[in-house]
Amino acid sequence: MSNGDDALAALAVPPPVRPMLAKAVHALPAGDGPDGDGWIFEPKWDGFRTLVFRSGDELLLQSRDLKPMNRYFPELLEPLAAQLPERCVLDGEVVVATDSGLDFEALQHRIHPAASRVAMLAERTPAAFVAFDLVADEADLSPRGFGERRGELEGVMAGCAPPLHLTPMTRDRALAQDWFERFEGAGLDGVMAKDPAAGYQPGKRSMIKVKPKRTVDCVVAGLRWHKKGPGTMVGSLLLGLYDEQGRLHHVGVAASFRESYRRELVEELAPLRDGIDGHPWRGWIEAAGAASGRVPGGMSRWSQGKDQSWVPLRAERVVEVTYDHMQGSRFRHTAHLVRWRPDKDPLECTYDQLAVTPPVELSTIFGM
Repeated sequence: MSNGDDALAALAVPPPVRPMLAKAVHALPAGDGPDGDGWIFEPKWDGFRTLVFRSGDELLLQSRDLKPMNRYFPELLEPLAAQLPERCVLDGEVVVATDSGLDFEALQHRIHPAASRVAMLAERTPAAFVAFDLVADEADLSPRGFGERRGELEGVMAGCAPPLHLTPMTRDRALAQDWFERFEGAGLDGVMAKDPAAGYQPGKRSMIKVKPKRTVDCVVAGLRWHKKGPGTMVGSLLLGLYDEQGRLHHVGVAASFRESYRRELVEELAPLRDGIDGHPWRGWIEAAGAASGRVPGGMSRWSQGKDQSWVPLRAERVVEVTYDHMQGSRFRHTAHLVRWRPDKDPLECTYDQLAVTPPVELSTIFGM
């Protein structure tokens, strides 16, 4: 074990530590909370969950899955070392803030093997750390209630300056509900509710998260066959949105259909498989996935060798889907079918459906 490892191991709460997690609910909790002391509400940040361990000159950024992240965010190391107490463990989120909100895609680009590229991105799209819990200082604070830990955290962060930030909090449910409605789409991903009497419980779903339900109308421009029934069952629908220049971008897929409906879709969509010579994504194969606009089928570091083949459809049908969050210009996760929209012109399926104004809190926190 190195001297650095020895120093971190001597902390009151040494690494690795699994972060405390949250269970999802559909609405902000009401009442006085589990322990009769109300709830503490915070924004739910959309970034990389990160625990910061500091012991003298030694500093460790640990990911949610217990991996070191120092090399991916070099611009944070000096500010953390300069501004945090000599011995502490903080829980928080690494984020990239832009004029249009938080940019999760920019974070993902950091997970790159080339140090030169990481350094370039650190200068071009610098990250910030938003603290929301203090797990330890000279002592282990995890048995203490969150309300007490929050007070200690405010003391630790009182003298901190960007790129270090303290997350906002409120005990006012009405204000938290206002946050929930205004934060949607600006890179903030809902609202957290925390029991002020609860200790820090690593790996336990002891907090509550409330995420918004979002819908958007998309063009269906292709399909993928289900792995158990190529040609007989639809696995997913390929979704598109038009940009301001009229280019159709691939934004994600809708899936999770019952088996009988997968079979029905084969017949329903069969007429759209003809007459595709002018398909907006026709050039993606020749361009190795780099055709104008986002396109399906291209291999990437996220594909993991999966079959990305697809069947083009005439871009004439519109579907309304629910999605949980945008990652840059794409859905972060699989979207879910709500209904077909035969009344909707495909050209109306544009990105401006998603246009949002970042809440004033982002400007206040990050100085945007």
